[in-house]
Amino acid sequence: MEKFLEYLQEAERKIQLAEHMAYVTFPLIKEKKLLLKILSEIDVAVLNLINSILQYEYLYKRISLTKDARENLRIFIEKCAPRYSINNQEINSIKNLIELTEKHRNSPFEFMRNDKVIIMSENLRTEILTIEKIKEFVIMIKNILKKTKETMKRYY
Repeated sequence: MEKFLEYLQEAERKIQLAEHMAYVTFPLIKEKKLLLKILSEIDVAVLNLINSILQYEYLYKRISLTKDARENLRIFIEKCAPRYSINNQEINSIKNLIELTEKHRNSPFEFMRNDKVIIMSENLRTEILTIEKIKEFVIMIKNILKKTKETMKRYY
């Protein structure tokens, strides 16, 4: 199986898992730590989706890839996103998601308050994660998945 299809299938699986956790599991158990798990699943889904698009474009020699992940993200944003009708709002949402996940990974301190997870950075800046923000990410990534499949069907 082509590498881009593997990435696409894994992204789809992670999106379904994150959606189920956000809309079914979280309302039932209301465990705040679950928000961080959902965030992690969405992040993996986004990275798999980006990798799928990059592999697909590389396969058809429309782009060249590097070993640097940030450079590949730049190539995705500049060269691939327009072809897949991924708009600036969705790109910004992807960037926010990646930054938030990075802050979570590097965070020395996180705590729960009401229905929110507060992530503190080394310089004591805070990021707030809510179920509403998680649901926005889920909707965004589902939309990008749909656009990706439609575009790949046209060319595949």
